[in-house]
Amino acid sequence: MAAAADLVVPTLAIRSSVGVELWSSAGSKQPYEHKPHLPREETKSSRSICFSSDGRYFAYSNGQEVKVLQASQDSSASWPVKCILPRPKAFYLQFSPRGSYLCTWELYAITKDRPEGSPNLLVYEVATGAEVFAIVQKNQTDWQPSWSADESIFALVVGGEALFYDLGEGADKGFASTSRKIGGSRGGMLSLGPGNCPPFLAFYTPGAKGAPSMCKLYKYPALGQNQTVACKSFFQADRVEMLWNKRGSGLLLLTSTEVDKSGASYYGNQAVHFMATKGDTCSVPLSKEGPVHCVKWSPKATEFVVVYGFMPSKAALYNLKCDVVFDFGEGPRNCAYFNPFGNLIVLAGFGNLPGAVEVWDVSKRERIANLKCADTTVFEWHPNGEWFVTATTAPRLRISNGFKVYHYSGALLHETMWPQGQELLGIEWQQFADKTFSEPKITKAKHEGIKSSQPEASKKAYTPPHLRLLKEGKNPEKYLPQPSIPGLAPAAAAGGANGNKRNNKNKQRSARKDVNIVNGGDADSLPPVVAESDAQGARQSPISVAGEERRQQTTPRQKYQQDNAADHQNNHQGHAQANGQNISEKERKIRSVAKKLSDIKKLKARRSQGENLELNQVNKIKMEAQYLDELKALKLSA
Repeated sequence: MAAAADLVVPTLAIRSSVGVELWSSAGSKQPYEHKPHLPREETKSSRSICFSSDGRYFAYSNGQEVKVLQASQDSSASWPVKCILPRPKAFYLQFSPRGSYLCTWELYAITKDRPEGSPNLLVYEVATGAEVFAIVQKNQTDWQPSWSADESIFALVVGGEALFYDLGEGADKGFASTSRKIGGSRGGMLSLGPGNCPPFLAFYTPGAKGAPSMCKLYKYPALGQNQTVACKSFFQADRVEMLWNKRGSGLLLLTSTEVDKSGASYYGNQAVHFMATKGDTCSVPLSKEGPVHCVKWSPKATEFVVVYGFMPSKAALYNLKCDVVFDFGEGPRNCAYFNPFGNLIVLAGFGNLPGAVEVWDVSKRERIANLKCADTTVFEWHPNGEWFVTATTAPRLRISNGFKVYHYSGALLHETMWPQGQELLGIEWQQFADKTFSEPKITKAKHEGIKSSQPEASKKAYTPPHLRLLKEGKNPEKYLPQPSIPGLAPAAAAGGANGNKRNNKNKQRSARKDVNIVNGGDADSLPPVVAESDAQGARQSPISVAGEERRQQTTPRQKYQQDNAADHQNNHQGHAQANGQNISEKERKIRSVAKKLSDIKKLKARRSQGENLELNQVNKIKMEAQYLDELKALKLSA
């Protein structure tokens, strides 16, 4: 099998601001590139690309329709069109487990002709291109339907109720009508486990009026109230993410609240719970306070990793008894990625972290590589378990777009940077059936790679300007400007030629306070030379006489710092001042809620443009109705 796998070269699907195309490589040491026989379509309106789980099909949207292409057995042959679906507004695409069906989802909308709205979740049969199912599904975050591994069961949640459709042999109803239903309360969530047929399934019901939230496991088709396999209840869970292991025998629940009432975390309160189809349940112990950044199952299905806690976060490996079997220590991480065989794991810090990547040998419990992948927005392992791809994509980042392929030892194998004026929007590796590739043998040997064309970040420690002057044997004091402060003599502001530096600093603070009071607390009226942050900047850098004049003008950055300082002071005083007038506590609360609603509106606009939001941002959007009610109550109150 390994010899055959060496001849298998997965294609890379690439979605950009100018088109959709497939790239391939001539071998393990050859670069990826678009070859003439591979498909490429110019379009500026593609929203989604998707491979089937076995790699037989590739689907993409182009703004006019959805095309499904079929892979050829011969790697040198083209990908012929299997079917074309009339979905010009398709936003997301998802294949069923065996690739027999393709699900499309688009933004829900109402029109004058159809005030109730048109179905926006549709299912098509790939072999014929025929539409077999359509329904209204308003949810964008959890739009995906659930399938059993053999595609005999199709299920989805609408209005908090789980609907089941039997598609197996002998089933006479199919997609025409439901065979079973459970739930019905608002916020219910469903997930069918992989592996077993008929499958185990989990159904989550959020708590209400002081009652706890609850997740129950069932063995399909036994869905009665007294037929639960396992049950786990918990408080502080406005939302839950359900993660099955590969065998469908274990389930992890990542629960989160919209707001942490203790005020300890901006991200709300989060916890991890475990449920097994044998009936066992427990809470996963976390030894450090803070948010849960990532939870991932190993493909071996016998262990999982949790990255959690305030930075530097912790990462730990757990067994099925929820015991810690290995502690990876602390570091700037918020992501974890097992390779397809579970013998390697990458711990990384992406997003607002600098992009440190650690590669660990899971069985030997040792780190084998460290590298820096700054500005990474996409990470995915190659199906062979030895390579991985990192990419910088829009709309998250619109500059330095491109992708790189690495060997697990840290060697760079391939690099492509996107030309200026174009954007890389998405990248995805072709998948393959299990056992196509054999598990790689992990060694510490350094793989031969190439040198990146991108400049490396300086490893030299930063030295402030005033310390640079000291190293050069110069006195930084004589380079400092002598700012003038309204109401004070120049000598007093400067502290005199021989004045005490501490007294000088105190006088500047006192003058700043006086000016702030005179102007009603308006930070914009404060001269930039008086602001403490600016005074610090002056002490750190020499300035010319011409530059002295420029300092009298408030720069955008200075204005931002001053505004933040004023806001901070007002919050601690418990009231705000604007234009010299006191604002009541009620008005302050109204402004605060209005600001949150404005933020939510911006997040919804970003989501509607196809941008993937963070969990805390999605949770914030779900608070919109509560904020609207709160704003209404505030305005109506006496």
